[in-house]
Formats: sequence, structure tokens, C-alpha cells
Amino acid sequence: MVAFVQYLEGIDNPDHRDRLEEVLAWVSNTFPNLEPHIKWNTPMFTDHGTFIIGIDKAKHHMSFAPEEAAMVRFAAEIAKAGYSSTKGLFRIKWNEAIDYELLENIIAFNIQDKAECSTFWRK
Repeated sequence: MVAFVQYLEGIDNPDHRDRLEEVLAWVSNTFPNLEPHIKWNTPMFTDHGTFIIGIDKAKHHMSFAPEEAAMVRFAAEIAKAGYSSTKGLFRIKWNEAIDYELLENIIAFNIQDKAECSTFWRK
């Protein structure tokens, strides 16, 4: 979590800061082999140098960006959870419950799907 300290300190709303810190800590604890980074001013996790997920703050929500392949694979589950989404990310409002099982499945999918990936992004 050391990688995220400065980023988290820059979040003015203490409730938002605590919530995002909770999510980032959950990812770190659930997937201890993932490497935490700040790239493009976004907290993200990588595995053997390849992108797994980015989690960022916005005014009204947190954004979870697992790349388009994972968004396609989990589109129905994301919609069922009630989260809004785009081609590359889904949003969880600050006051919405986090479906940690869904988040775990998305991250596990990316780890497995990108096990042989030698680039940061999928090609």
C-alpha cells in the first residue's frame, strides 16, 4: 500500500479516501502477488509487468478499469450488480455496495487470461 499513500493523501473527502483505501487494501490482501503502481495518476495493479486492473476516484464514484476483454466477459454480471459501465470500465458510486466476489472474479480472470502476456496492455 506504500505505492498509494501519496495518491490517497490527495483525496480531499475523507469518506472517499477511506473507501478507496479499503478497496485497494482488499485487492492487495486478496491478490498479494500483484504489484501496486501509480501510472497516469491512477492506482493500478500489475502481474509480471502486465496490467490487471486500475481503480481510480471520480467526483461521484470509483472507476474500475480491467481492460475491454474483461468488460466483455463480465458485462452481464456488472449490469446485474447495477453498476454503470463503458467499453473499458465500470463505476461504483461512493454510496453503493461493492460486489467483492465480482471484483475477485474479474481480477482472477485477468491474471489467468494474461498469464502468457508479455506486454502491458492486451494486443
